[in-house]
Amino acid sequence: MAKTLPKKDVVIMGLGWTGSIIAQELTEAGLNVVAIERGPWRDTATDFNIGYMPDELRYAVRRDLFLQPAQEAMTMRNTADQTALPMRDYGSFLPGHGVGGAGVHWNGFTWRYYPSDFECKSHLTKRYGARKIAGLQLQDWGVTYDEVEHCYDRFEYLCGVSGKAGVINGQVQPGGNPFEGNRAREYPNPPLKMPYSSTLFGEAARNMGLHPFPAPSANMSRAYINPLGIAMGECTYCGFCERFGCGNYSKSSPQTTVLPVLMKKPNFEVRTECEVLKINLRPDGKTAKSITYVDKAGAQFEQPGDIIVLCGYGLMNVRMMFLSNIGKPYDPKTGEGVVGRNYCYQTGGGGASMIFNDKRFNPFVGAGALSMQAHDFNGDAFDHSNLDFVGGATIGSGESNGRPINSRPTPPGTPRWGSKWKAATAKTYGHVMGIGGSGSSYAIRENYLDLDPTYTDRFGRPLLRITFEFPDNDLRMQNYVSKQVEKIARSLNPDILTLGKVRSGWNAVPYQSTHNTGGAVMGSDPKTSALNKYLQSWDVSNLFVVGASAFPQNAAQNPTGTVGALAFWAAEAIRDRYIKAPGALN
Repeated sequence: MAKTLPKKDVVIMGLGWTGSIIAQELTEAGLNVVAIERGPWRDTATDFNIGYMPDELRYAVRRDLFLQPAQEAMTMRNTADQTALPMRDYGSFLPGHGVGGAGVHWNGFTWRYYPSDFECKSHLTKRYGARKIAGLQLQDWGVTYDEVEHCYDRFEYLCGVSGKAGVINGQVQPGGNPFEGNRAREYPNPPLKMPYSSTLFGEAARNMGLHPFPAPSANMSRAYINPLGIAMGECTYCGFCERFGCGNYSKSSPQTTVLPVLMKKPNFEVRTECEVLKINLRPDGKTAKSITYVDKAGAQFEQPGDIIVLCGYGLMNVRMMFLSNIGKPYDPKTGEGVVGRNYCYQTGGGGASMIFNDKRFNPFVGAGALSMQAHDFNGDAFDHSNLDFVGGATIGSGESNGRPINSRPTPPGTPRWGSKWKAATAKTYGHVMGIGGSGSSYAIRENYLDLDPTYTDRFGRPLLRITFEFPDNDLRMQNYVSKQVEKIARSLNPDILTLGKVRSGWNAVPYQSTHNTGGAVMGSDPKTSALNKYLQSWDVSNLFVVGASAFPQNAAQNPTGTVGALAFWAAEAIRDRYIKAPGALN
């Protein structure tokens, strides 16, 4: 029997990027907020101390900051006629665990999606006709880029993003991305200092008529104080970003941008190592009254709240809606239902690895989002009229790390161990440059999420089941972009060129990307979306679901910038509209 606790104004599941932003905004409005976080408390000074944080074995190999299957597993299959099996180890994607979530271990790429991404279906239909997107289940977001532009701006200034704007007040800016949406002002910090590999890529791309620019990075190019008064330090280019917390206070995370202010507030509380089991609805099923959670000792509690906000990792948000019987489950046979619909991922592969005997790179001098990019083949920046696909991919080159265990490039044909491998890795290290990127992932009817009928967790709840295969459209897109990568790589005349293969067939074992999206998507039609444009549940009016689970499809860029913008967007809707007149927002 769960013990009922005193009611709070707002109950949040998860304290990562979205949970921290929502909590900060709503406590500023005077609301009493509690966050229920499954993982442990994590703090920069004690958990990411510079004295021991650069431990590649502990954090990159053994994944100390990540969710383990014993805590929550999932099952996977490629098609509905297969029997899904549990992932015995997370490989394809790596959800974070603990306060800060994936915002602790990310690289720091902080992109804005393009205006056409938010109106994907209507934009492509208008430009190319409905036949062009036949077989895809594309949807508009229900909100436009112009509506959320100021929210992107707020997230960028919260994080102190280092970059170069491409379009300000309608004017294309030299050195920026000319294809991006219009923005009101420049990034808060200048770009990071580009390494040799990025400079070479930029020159080659420019010589081919492309438009290279420095990637927007949440790694600080200089000391910075954000709008909350929190100071951050200049990046030291140590190369320990992805899979690591930052001990230098120079990579943006909830710990370095929000929590130092939020944790001092008397109207905020976080309960760590407590797992939300379900959302409890009132008898009419139209509003939520509380959440039930269990602490690390196994005791159950019921926490009532006027507003419930799901801010877990996207896949966990969807599972919680399933477990709480909120929204109609998606049925791929009929195409009806909304929860589990439009699950997407990130299309990858097709990069290039180059060895130059006469060039010396210093890969150990790196940062998570230290990269020069060219987005001439991203989204709808190029004409698809005579192509057999829609969508696009980023192309870029940079130095994120040259760590001693996992960064061991060797020429093709090198033995995997022994004296010849040792000689090859010693000779090759510092002479390798890569070109790669990530591609859009567009929804199809057959890719979706639901609850597994066989496997359960330690509480007896069904696991989330992922049914996913890379759509033919996305594979054709990535093949096309890979050819553009090859052209750039060959123009650099490397001594050895190795071209990557485009993945055809999702495999849950090797790491690919932690950019899982969809399943509880936003939109303007309750028949095809679980949430309205404010990320409010169509079915339960005091429930908001914030995260990449709201994306109707995934663009090519990393999703964190858009996740942060949508957190501010939802917080504004709750603060400025919902608490004044509770109910469905129009």
